Amino acid sequence: MPALAAVLIPLLLLPLPLAEPRYRWPVAPPQVLRRFEPPPQRWLPGHRGVDLGSSPGARVRAAGDGVVVYAQALAGRGVISILHAGGLRTTYEPVTATVRTGDRVSAGGPIGALEAGHPGCPVAACLHWGLRRGDVYLDPLALLGLGRVRLLPLQTYFRKAASSGGRRSASRSYSSGLL
Repeated sequence: MPALAAVLIPLLLLPLPLAEPRYRWPVAPPQVLRRFEPPPQRWLPGHRGVDLGSSPGARVRAAGDGVVVYAQALAGRGVISILHAGGLRTTYEPVTATVRTGDRVSAGGPIGALEAGHPGCPVAACLHWGLRRGDVYLDPLALLGLGRVRLLPLQTYFRKAASSGGRRSASRSYSSGLL
């Protein structure tokens, strides 16, 4: 066993090749103007995404690899929705789409141009970037490892896990660990 440890320990100390990030900023340079503000209850008001400041006409890019599941106007604004691995869905608005429903997109690939006029935007144009898994809204900054983590007390976690038959509910926490 000591001989095996003598071989394995130096291997563990070697630097690992850096992996390409799975998700990227949808606009560059990124300027977060309003963060994700989950409501205390699903039916109450909140901010279910982040607003990224940019300029009208700025190129909007897919945050990750996926398939476009929606690319048209909704309530007078251009909206693009992309389905990613693991059931994650990102949304982008207001955007003039250069992609169509059914198109495969790659992380960083162009999907449209940012439109001006997002309500409440303090600059010329804001991209509202959202993230969901099923009907649960998540912080899109978590895709980049930048989401706020909300820790639950262990006693509360174990009590809730026991009452749900050992299953953890994603709707109980808004943490980057959910991704």
